[in-house]
Amino acid sequence: MRSSYNEEDVVLLLKDISGMVKPQPTEERERLIQSGGHYSEMLPIEYVPTDRYMKIYKETLDIYSGTVAQAVGRLADRIMKKKGADVVLVSLARAGIPVGILVKRYMKFKYGVDVPHYSISIIRGRGIDHNAMRYLLDRYLAERLLFVDGWIGKGAILNELKKEIAVYKGVSSEIAVVADPANVTELCGTHEDILIPSSCLNCTVSGLISRTFLRDDIIGEDDFHGAAFYEELKDADLSYEFIDAIEREFTLLPEPGGSSAKGSGVDEVREVAKEYQVEDINLIKPGIGEATRVLLRRVPWMILVNERYKDSRELKHLVRLAQEKHVPIEAYPLRHYKCCGIIKKIGDI
Repeated sequence: MRSSYNEEDVVLLLKDISGMVKPQPTEERERLIQSGGHYSEMLPIEYVPTDRYMKIYKETLDIYSGTVAQAVGRLADRIMKKKGADVVLVSLARAGIPVGILVKRYMKFKYGVDVPHYSISIIRGRGIDHNAMRYLLDRYLAERLLFVDGWIGKGAILNELKKEIAVYKGVSSEIAVVADPANVTELCGTHEDILIPSSCLNCTVSGLISRTFLRDDIIGEDDFHGAAFYEELKDADLSYEFIDAIEREFTLLPEPGGSSAKGSGVDEVREVAKEYQVEDINLIKPGIGEATRVLLRRVPWMILVNERYKDSRELKHLVRLAQEKHVPIEAYPLRHYKCCGIIKKIGDI
């Protein structure tokens, strides 16, 4: 699979479907998804940010690169303690890829080890790419594999992973993430809902690849899951600008992580669903990264913001996106998260 990443940083176990699938507008995709279609069977037209939004993104990167670098360092330390230098990083495409690259680079920076890093697809409701898993298990011991993602919202992908990995003896379903505000894994950089600037953009901060794709007429029985490469956006590619900005902030003495609220994030999501009469909790996307995705890729109904963080610089990009899309922002006493996105129900689109 082509991408704008160097192969020494990551090997993408994906099928290149560039030009084979026509991207669809957001509202058309949302109708199809909420009518029973699966998001993995279609590709979105990538959102092109305004100049004002990009200015906020760059400010955000300047402000929070140090915070993210410390969380990456803590995560890498925990991985080394648990798995050792023989670990094989397996990032979940696509949000996990930049995190996997950063963890790999931090391990080289602090421990002098160069660990393998691959990226594979897992799709909620459709499962993991079993061809990619067979590829990895043909080359490495099962115990060496460790899955990596950017952050955890409710924990849906972690649940999918646990179910799918059960058939692979010796492979751990544990997932390593930079931020886990849902409080479901100890293998994280922090339990605080921190802003990871890569969540603010789509393919232009993810190696110019689309989200992963799975449809029988395009993906054959022996194929990896697919993704498209957006070569036409190469002049707007910021993938290595992001990686380099975080790497410059690496330190050998990461600060302690922030504490998390008691209980799990999914319990809080259910409370929000009850409060706002949302029948399907999949329409509620908690955390900075997930709420940003709602604004970038879905049809948002509203954004809830933790009252303590309503004027936070971390949420500046979110407020800007909401304003541009005329999406209301409402204060709400969130405990685990700084914000939460709610997707509009199909009848209201």
